[in-house]
Amino acid sequence: MFTYPEIDPILIHFTETTGVRWYGLMYVIGFLSFLFLGKIRARRPHSPVKPEQVDDIMFYGAIGVIAGGRIGEMIFYQFDKLLADPLLLFKLWEPGMSFHGGLLGVLVAMWLLARKWKLRFLQLGDFIAPMVPIGLGAGRMGNFINGELWGRPTDVAWGMVFPHVDNQARHASQLYEFIGEGILLFLILWFFSNKSRPLGAVSGLFLLGYGIARSTVEFFRVPDNSDFLGIEWLTQGQLLSLPMIIAGIALLVWAYRSNNGDNTNSKRASA
Repeated sequence: MFTYPEIDPILIHFTETTGVRWYGLMYVIGFLSFLFLGKIRARRPHSPVKPEQVDDIMFYGAIGVIAGGRIGEMIFYQFDKLLADPLLLFKLWEPGMSFHGGLLGVLVAMWLLARKWKLRFLQLGDFIAPMVPIGLGAGRMGNFINGELWGRPTDVAWGMVFPHVDNQARHASQLYEFIGEGILLFLILWFFSNKSRPLGAVSGLFLLGYGIARSTVEFFRVPDNSDFLGIEWLTQGQLLSLPMIIAGIALLVWAYRSNNGDNTNSKRASA
């Protein structure tokens, strides 16, 4: 059994309660990793975008993540609070970012960018999908450092006590998500996308892989707001991941039935 190390969530203090926070640093790591890996992918033959356009993708994506993540958090998990105080939507310094909301925000941002560059939406989706898990993993590490989103009680040997919660050993579900949604999903997508794939296949694998990883970890994590949905095991995170799993399977089936070769990079964006 392990004990949570009680890490100060503020890396560099300006005052007692303000400064550079670890969680914000995780976002920076995610965005910089996206830039670095994106430029590598953009230099590959038949890439749909040029290396210099990766900066624009990250800018649009960052807006989508922050806006969509905050809106999704307030609608999916804190709707009662939003009704009571609509201004909570704009208090970005307070905790609360939903992955599923962030994903919707990114999809809207990429749709706009694809239209601007006259690309097919799935071309851009297939390009960015392999880099996304790095940001997801960094975010989960930020959750762990903040000592939030802890797991359910357990008696496994690797259980962790979070003293600020109680004295029970719990699953370190943040680290499970860091491994599943971050490291493993990144490796799968990165190597899968190294070979020519039909249009939509990489995007479909991302949706399927994330949906399975998130739904699985939800069995070990305390549900958001500590609530189950009607039955004693279904959580909001699982409910929101189910459409991703269905869409991922459908997209993979469509990709391999509709495409005989690699159509992902059949057209390159113009700046």
